Amino acid sequence: MDMLHAMRTFARVVECGSFAAAANALDISAAQVSRIVAELENQLQTRLLHRTTRRLRMSEAGERFLERARQIMLLTEEAMDEARGAHLTPRGRLRLHCPHGLGMLLMPLVAGYNAVCPEVVIELTLSQRNPDPLAEGHDVVITVDEALPDSQLIAVPLGTIFSIPCAAPSYLQAHGVPERPEDLHEHSCLRMAYPMYEGDWVFPQGLDQCVIAPRDSFLTNVADAMLRASELGMGIGLLPFYTASQAIVQGRLRRLLAPYRLRECALYAIYPSRHYLDAKVRTWIDYMKEQLPGLFAGHERIVDDPQYWR
Repeated sequence: MDMLHAMRTFARVVECGSFAAAANALDISAAQVSRIVAELENQLQTRLLHRTTRRLRMSEAGERFLERARQIMLLTEEAMDEARGAHLTPRGRLRLHCPHGLGMLLMPLVAGYNAVCPEVVIELTLSQRNPDPLAEGHDVVITVDEALPDSQLIAVPLGTIFSIPCAAPSYLQAHGVPERPEDLHEHSCLRMAYPMYEGDWVFPQGLDQCVIAPRDSFLTNVADAMLRASELGMGIGLLPFYTASQAIVQGRLRRLLAPYRLRECALYAIYPSRHYLDAKVRTWIDYMKEQLPGLFAGHERIVDDPQYWR
């Protein structure tokens, strides 16, 4: 039986004082009301109402049940009201997943969104893999992987990211400055063990290309570690432009072989397809689409400034 419906019917009988009056209020027959209350008593194995030809009186068990039933009905209504408003007002827990370096880049956006939508609790998970949002319960996954693991997922493009070769002034002083991509064969090119960065460095040259295979002198799966290795003069690192920009402007790194841009790829926000999209998901994605281009542009201006090229 529909227990919540039965609770509502029982409560209405008590409020109205008779089966006939409750039936009129509920727009059903008195026989239906009587049957629902009888089924409820049978389900609970207790008498809720004492019936006479003139009046109804609740039993002690009925009084206790009505008190609990009203609490349950109130909580249910509140939950339904909250759920109905979920697509209107951003609130609740927003579970985000992002690669480590991108997650650090997005922190100003996280802080800005938190100021705009203070009722949303942001739970940010950083790792070097692309999880399945459906399997792991993430509301939004930020990824550079265009292939969607499930047809129930939606991918929203957020922009394009790229990487640039960089080295510390101390390394360049000791080993010289590569003037052409081919010169990198004579240098220590550091390796990144992450799908976006794995493999050879490919420099397009008209209809041809120059391919550089990084050596095994250093290997890491985190862009921040690659940044630090490059700053310490361990070799030439291929870094995301947003990871390298601050080190470049502060003189700890120099951009090499500009204006080459390697590993250009699209950035996506992926989320499960829903008929009624939760307001916190919708507003977060809208906020990123509005704010991220400006954030990217600030880092691009630095790495594209010739004063930082060698």
